[in-house]
Amino acid sequence: MSTATTTEPTVSSYTPAASNLNAVLAAGEAPPKPSAWSASVTFGWRAMLKIKHVPEQMFDVTAFPIMMTLMFTYLFGGALAGSVTEYLQFLLPGIMVTSVVMITMYTGMGVNIDIEKGVFDRFRTLPVWRPAALVGALFGDVFRYVTAATVILVVGLILGFRPGGGALGVVIAIALLVAFSFAFSWIWTMFGLFLRSEKSVMGVSMMVLFPLTFLSNVFVEPATMPGWLRTFVEINPITHLVAAVRGLMQGAPDAGEITWVLVAGAVIIAIFGTLTMRLYNRK
Repeated sequence: MSTATTTEPTVSSYTPAASNLNAVLAAGEAPPKPSAWSASVTFGWRAMLKIKHVPEQMFDVTAFPIMMTLMFTYLFGGALAGSVTEYLQFLLPGIMVTSVVMITMYTGMGVNIDIEKGVFDRFRTLPVWRPAALVGALFGDVFRYVTAATVILVVGLILGFRPGGGALGVVIAIALLVAFSFAFSWIWTMFGLFLRSEKSVMGVSMMVLFPLTFLSNVFVEPATMPGWLRTFVEINPITHLVAAVRGLMQGAPDAGEITWVLVAGAVIIAIFGTLTMRLYNRK
C-alpha cells in the first residue's frame, strides 16, 4: 500500500530592489507645497476653464445685462424723466449694480453642484490650503462680474450714456462694485454648502436679491417713496452701493458711501467667510 505525499507550494515574498524603485520615482527633492495664493489662483483658473468648455454659462453675464438695460431704459425713461437719454444717466449705474449683484448667486450654485458630484471630496484630499477650492471659485466669478459690468457700460455708451467722472471714475466704480460683489458672494457660498440642491440655492438667493435690488434707489430717488418704504430703502446695502457707484461715474464721489461699502464688504467676509469655512471643514 503506497502513501501519497502532498507537497504544498512555496510562497516567496518579493522585495523590490533599490534600483527598480529609483527607476519609477522622480529624481531630486519633492516639490514644495503650493502657497495659499497659488492654490486659490489654480482653482480660479479651473472655474475659467469650465466657462471655456460650457460657454452657455456666459449668457447670464452678456444677454441678461443687455436685456435689463434696454428694457428698463425704454420702459421707464419717458415716464419718469421725460427723456430716455436723461434717464439713462441716472439708471445705468443702478442697472450695472443690479445685474452684477444678481450674478453672485451662481457662486453658491456652482459650489453646491461640485459638492453633490463629489468633486470637493477629491479636492479635500489634495495637499493644498483647505479653503483654496472655495476661494478659487470666487476668483473665477470675478471675471463674470467684470464682463457683465463691461457689457452694460458698452451698451450704455451706445445708447448715449456719458459718465461725468470720465474713464477713471468708471474704472474705480467697477472696481468697487466687483469688490463688494466678491464679498457678497460669500453669503451664497455658505448657502451652497448646506442646502441640498442648486434649485434651493437659487430659490433662497432670488428671495433675498429681488427685494434688495428692486426696493432700492436703482430706478427712482428714495425721496419720491412713502415714508415706510423709504426707511427700508435707506438702510438697504444695495442703496449705498448704487449711491457710491453712481457718484463715481457722475464725477461726484461720495466718500461716506464709498467708505460704507468697503466696511460692509469687510464685515460680510468676516462673518460669512468664517461661517462658510466652518461648514466646509465639518461637511
